[in-house]
Amino acid sequence: MANVVVDTNEIFLDGTYYPITRPVRSTLASIYAPKIVIGDTSKDSQLRTSIIAWTDWRGGIGVNRMDGAGEVNRAWYSTCQLRYKNHLVLPGLATETSSPSHSLADPTIGAINTLSSEVYAFWNGSTSESPKLFKYNNTSDSWGSALTQSATDQVTDSVVFTDSGGTTYLVFAHYDTNGSGYTYSSDGSSWTTDTTDTKFVTTWDERLWGISHVGQLWYATTIGTEVNDAVLPLPDGSVTALFVARNAMGVPIIYASTTRGLFAHNADNAMWEDTQMDFPTHPENGKGTVRWRDSVYIPSGNGIYKYINGNNAAVITVVGPDRDDGLPSDKRGSIRRMAGSHNELLVGLDAQSSPSTISSTSLPYQWVSHQGSKVIAADSGYSSILGYNEMGWEVKWRSETSGKGLDSIHVSDAYDKYRMWWGHNDIVHFMAIPSDIINPSEVAEFEYALEGVHETPWFNAGQSEVNKLALKLRIEAQDLSTTEKIKVEYATDYAESYTTAEGILNSTTMYAQTGEGDGSSGTYTYTFTTDDSDGNAQNVGTVFRAIKFKLTLNRSTATSTGLEKFETPDVVSLTLEWRKKLPAKYGHSVEVDLNNGYKGKLPKDLRSDLVSAIESTTLVEFTFRDDGGGTRNYYVDVTAAQGIEFTGYDERGSTTIMVIEP
Repeated sequence: MANVVVDTNEIFLDGTYYPITRPVRSTLASIYAPKIVIGDTSKDSQLRTSIIAWTDWRGGIGVNRMDGAGEVNRAWYSTCQLRYKNHLVLPGLATETSSPSHSLADPTIGAINTLSSEVYAFWNGSTSESPKLFKYNNTSDSWGSALTQSATDQVTDSVVFTDSGGTTYLVFAHYDTNGSGYTYSSDGSSWTTDTTDTKFVTTWDERLWGISHVGQLWYATTIGTEVNDAVLPLPDGSVTALFVARNAMGVPIIYASTTRGLFAHNADNAMWEDTQMDFPTHPENGKGTVRWRDSVYIPSGNGIYKYINGNNAAVITVVGPDRDDGLPSDKRGSIRRMAGSHNELLVGLDAQSSPSTISSTSLPYQWVSHQGSKVIAADSGYSSILGYNEMGWEVKWRSETSGKGLDSIHVSDAYDKYRMWWGHNDIVHFMAIPSDIINPSEVAEFEYALEGVHETPWFNAGQSEVNKLALKLRIEAQDLSTTEKIKVEYATDYAESYTTAEGILNSTTMYAQTGEGDGSSGTYTYTFTTDDSDGNAQNVGTVFRAIKFKLTLNRSTATSTGLEKFETPDVVSLTLEWRKKLPAKYGHSVEVDLNNGYKGKLPKDLRSDLVSAIESTTLVEFTFRDDGGGTRNYYVDVTAAQGIEFTGYDERGSTTIMVIEP
């Protein structure tokens, strides 16, 4: 039960009642930190208002909760383009090609590749069906009729090979339990199938190389004349990719990615050798491994290992989209396909099935995060394509249909268009990708998707335990119109329930607030409000422990001129004004009267009790009211005392003390 004070000019401190000579003087003792600025150090116009500004989006996705100013350029998840500073724009436009006519059961696109500026794709069906090969017609957007070829197995890989005589072939490897081989053509019309067991193919030293399901490597100087080479010393089915990269001496050699790690081919001795990339055995290891720029990228489930070999040393780093906070649960899965482009490593994330479960005790620490448990149900994930530019991850495309796999990825300049091609849900898609670093403001004909959504990380100013007050949100945007628009929403306190910040921002609403120009650009200010008891909005701010924002960008669906696909709303910056509100703490100045005895205690006893309160190693109770609920009973430190001792035998006098809540 809380102690109370009912007498005039009296206080209670640490179990003792004291008389006082004058009223208690109370002051606010909360210590307020100076304002902070995150994201733009020039935003200093307010003395007490703190600022966080999002102007640079290049850090990429993968941070769910911000940890300081170093992550202000990160996103939690975004389908917008993040490669530019001061430009957040719509994603690239993905085009669905017309599906060819076939009767395959549960079709997937086994491989896509280019020969003589024409794109070819193999459709796989069940293991009892022969795959179908089609050539794309860029003029009519059709795949026409299936080409005549004799592949009878599931297509697993492809490569373009030029022999020593200068003839170029497109080669498709195919394997299933019914058989194995490879199919090739130099003109796209006449196709030949070789029955040499082949699951993956590559080219090196002016030779075509293949490896079988059981790990038998072979080569052909002239296509169709194979010679067996080394046998991989692993169980059948261990190979997951075959490719060329440099060795420790900087010389290009053949590598095999396997479920156990990376193996290097020793051509002089026709043998395979272990490398430093030796992993615990796992079925997802190495699927889709590629060399991009100076490094080898080896996927495993949702993670990727970057392997740089050269100068007699190897460097291994973790760079996958599972780093930091990973991906939203319904966007995860297994990396099955990768391809390099001029600016980015492109990664196909197959969310149709989650990474297989394996005992965490058999894995190094860094493997547990993406191999230790199933992250999604097999029919609930959304497959996607991500891009990595050695700075951050960007979502290039995301499926709108859950439970469908990502079949293949291919980068091509066929038809004089630099595009990424991929297979998903029985459809081949393509998207124009830049071959150089572009500025959205200076490019007239870049094709944009209809919608993009950008989610910032949760922001708590580094202190979840302290309430903050959101005051104003400023959205600087350009290239708005009545059909190019932005929706701004926010959520608080880790609950994914969003509040819309004054509807849709377009040229009309921008002009209505700024009254300047035509409304296509400017800075729109949203003031945070809280409803009173009558439901009326009051401009008092919105209290939050943590806050995040979601931006939805849209463009017109009109196609009357075709020009709309080159237009996008452009977010230049997003700035939150807020202040930190610390819990109120009070200090009290009291002059204690020790001239007379009080409530059975002599001045000497009162002084002794006061010294004990001052020297207490714990907080002591202090009050000077009787409010019936103990709301003005404070637990304090005695932080100052004056006149605490006199001389001789006289214990009388007065002492001024200061007590403060910590």
